[in-house]
Amino acid sequence: MTYGTPTYRLDARPRGVATTTVAGVTATQDSHTTDPVAEVSAEFRRRLLDGMAAAIEERGFRDSTVADVVRHARTSRRTFYEHFANKQACLIVLLQEMSSRIAHQIEAAVDGHSPLETQARQAIEAWIAASESSRALTVSWIRDLPSLGSAGRQVQRGWLDMFSALVQRLANTPELLASGVSPPSRQTAIMLVGGLRELIAVTVEDGDAISGIIDVAVDCVLAVLGPRH
Repeated sequence: MTYGTPTYRLDARPRGVATTTVAGVTATQDSHTTDPVAEVSAEFRRRLLDGMAAAIEERGFRDSTVADVVRHARTSRRTFYEHFANKQACLIVLLQEMSSRIAHQIEAAVDGHSPLETQARQAIEAWIAASESSRALTVSWIRDLPSLGSAGRQVQRGWLDMFSALVQRLANTPELLASGVSPPSRQTAIMLVGGLRELIAVTVEDGDAISGIIDVAVDCVLAVLGPRH
């Protein structure tokens, strides 16, 4: 199933250049463009995505309509359909943006010169704080994304690749290597991030505070990545 919406990815590109993939074709976009038409279009797109987030916060994704989205975005249905084929397509882009934002927040929160336990706690606290602050979107990721079929699965797979690569990158520093930490394999990293994602999902569905799982998550990271004696 293809919705025809761009997929934004965190690639190693020169600063100011973003990549957009539409139907498997990747192109670069200069973020410093001064095209006024493009700027207006980007502004409306941003408002629509924010409108979708507000609609989900208000009613949940399944009960939200395009009318709800454009009401929050203060624009028209015509403008919505100029940017997205349907509300599912809008949700996909919104969740992709959320994932990219959380990955950036995690990486920014970690002090690469600190011991493993400190770095693990910094990363997990950043992840959980972001999930708590966007709890409605976190719930939508858990409940609604799987219902979108192959398009939803592609988003989940992209998230898994992004976060497992992040774990590998954060664990591969001179300080951690010197302390006896071995960078995790891709399979190990997938187990870590996949397990934490499911723990967050269960905690949210149970109505509990996500912050309550921090210590357990840190202990798991230390058990998997810590030095072998």
